[in-house]
Amino acid sequence: MNQTQRNLLLKVAKDAVRAAVKGLPKPPLPKVDDPELMEPRGCFVTLKNGEDLRGCIGQFEADRPLIEMVSRMAVSSARHDPRFAGDRITPAELPQLHIEISVLSPMVLTNDPLKLELGVHGIYITDGFRSGCFLPQVATETGWSKEEFLDFCCTHKAGLPPRAWQKDLSVRVYLFTAEVFGADWTQIED
Repeated sequence: MNQTQRNLLLKVAKDAVRAAVKGLPKPPLPKVDDPELMEPRGCFVTLKNGEDLRGCIGQFEADRPLIEMVSRMAVSSARHDPRFAGDRITPAELPQLHIEISVLSPMVLTNDPLKLELGVHGIYITDGFRSGCFLPQVATETGWSKEEFLDFCCTHKAGLPPRAWQKDLSVRVYLFTAEVFGADWTQIED
C-alpha cells in the first residue's frame, strides 16, 4: 500500500475508535474508488498505550471492503476485546494511543510449521473449535524461536498443549503475511 492509502486507513481507524470510546455514532466512511481499499481483505487493528496492549481484534476472512473492515475492527479493538472487559479505553487515554493496522494475505495451510519465517509469517492454529493466532510482529517483539512462537500460540491462544502443532494430527497450522503500519494518535490527521 502507498502512504496515501495507509494514511486514509489510519484516519478511518482513529475516527472509529474516537466515536466508539466517546459513545458517539459511528462516523461515515469516506467515499473512495481505490480498488485496493475496496477489495475484501482480512485485517487486525491493534491499540497500544505506550508498551501496554489496549485492544487487538481482527478477522481473517473479509465479507466487506478493507476500508470497512478497518473501521469495524477498530471499534471491536476499542470496545470488545474480552481481555479488557473491565478496563476499557477512556476518552482521556485517546491522545496516548498508538494505532497499528495489519492487512492480511490469504492463509495457507502448511504441513511443515517450521518453514515459517519469524517476523514475516503470522500463524493461525486450529483444532476443532479451538483456535489461536499470532500476527507476524509478535515474533519480532518477543524474540521467540519458531518452536516458542508455535508453542505459545497453542498454549496461550488456542488452549492446546505445547507441541500440539507437531504431535496432534488434528491440529492445522496456517501461515499468512501482513502488511503492518501504524502511527501515534497525534500523528494521524483529524
